[in-house]
Amino acid sequence: MHKDYPRIVVTPPGPKALAVIAQDQRFASPSYIKEYPLVVSRGSGAMIEDVDGNRYLDFMAGIAVASTGHAHPKVVAAIEQTARKFLHICSTDFYYPQFSELCERLAKLAPGPQPKRTFLSNSGAEAVEGAIKLARAHTKRQNIIAFEGAFHGRTMGAVSLNSSKVKFRRNFGPLLPGVYHLPYADPYRCLLGREPVECAQGCDCWQGAAERLFRQRVAPDEVAAVIMEPVLGEGGYIVPPVRFLQYWREFCDRNGALLIFDEVQSGIGRTGDMFAAETLGVTPDVICLAKGLASGMPIGAIVANESAMSWDHGSHGSTFGGNPVCCAAALVTLDLVEHGLAKNAARMGSLLLGGLRKIAASHEAIGEVRGIGLMIGVEFVRDRASKEPYQHFVHQLELAAFKRGLLLLGCGQSTIRIAPPLIIDEEDVANGLRIFEEALTEMRIAA
Repeated sequence: MHKDYPRIVVTPPGPKALAVIAQDQRFASPSYIKEYPLVVSRGSGAMIEDVDGNRYLDFMAGIAVASTGHAHPKVVAAIEQTARKFLHICSTDFYYPQFSELCERLAKLAPGPQPKRTFLSNSGAEAVEGAIKLARAHTKRQNIIAFEGAFHGRTMGAVSLNSSKVKFRRNFGPLLPGVYHLPYADPYRCLLGREPVECAQGCDCWQGAAERLFRQRVAPDEVAAVIMEPVLGEGGYIVPPVRFLQYWREFCDRNGALLIFDEVQSGIGRTGDMFAAETLGVTPDVICLAKGLASGMPIGAIVANESAMSWDHGSHGSTFGGNPVCCAAALVTLDLVEHGLAKNAARMGSLLLGGLRKIAASHEAIGEVRGIGLMIGVEFVRDRASKEPYQHFVHQLELAAFKRGLLLLGCGQSTIRIAPPLIIDEEDVANGLRIFEEALTEMRIAA
């Protein structure tokens, strides 16, 4: 059945959109980025409609948040039903069924044989902040290993772990002490295309860098936690070698540290399983969740081994975290993902990967297509031999696709992330690939 999107009726931004943009530019904080002039009126499934009536195919899902698509009827019904009962009571101090049910559900879904416990927050950044506190409280240690290219949020602890763009850290210091950054394993960037302990050519490979850190700057038994994205998100949608994850799992086991997976972007079905940890076969001690957990409602979670969630009674809490309306949305989202959408993400992701790699064969600007499930990165380079990032190309491609009715979003230095809602089908995939290639061809001709 032919869909009624994408459809451009007025060259965006249209007159109604321009009015909203002018209002926003006058009164909103200048810290907001605004990637391109999309002014949303409504959404349905994989479709976004702007205030001027243009309809777009959404391949970015509000940065991987709209996991079940926009305004999924079952999610909306759960929100409406719960909102009619009560909106707030504070989960730190009192009980309600939706909260307890979601804690149990996440604890039982999390990978690994050990029993789990759940802490609910408002966002991914709050989940990361809580995980930092948990690791320090549990181990009685201070030091934390994070990775280059990482993005963990915009609160002070999360910013201290970030290493993707300097603008996230600039002028906010002094930041959290005891944080050490190491290279993230990127097979595309390794000079040898493998994982040596130390490259003879001087390549700063991840394992050699780790061994130098522990030889020169911090003792392994002084590390509280290793926190990583099992698939790098903002840093470029990079899928590391499984050996990289296994190395850090073994390190934590050997030295009594906690392995924390930030699955704020990769979790809740995006990689084709409920968690990227399952897809990649490495189990952490702690998982941080948010984004797609409630299909757009603000909620985050820390799911940890019961043995690790040892902080003192009353030592951590939240006024709004685990709000009953958000919990209701999350419970329905988990049902939908567990009983069909994760498998659909795997199938549609395979189609998209194959289609994008065919496009790459005829476009020299594409250096690599990588990803798992519906977490796919298309990296653009000036030259395939040198792998030099084509930094300005991504934004131009975003605009070209936007004007044709496809919503994209960049990440890393020069990567387009493909992160549509998990409900997309073959027609969406075909339309997305068609517009993507049309926009690329248009830019190549213009150049």
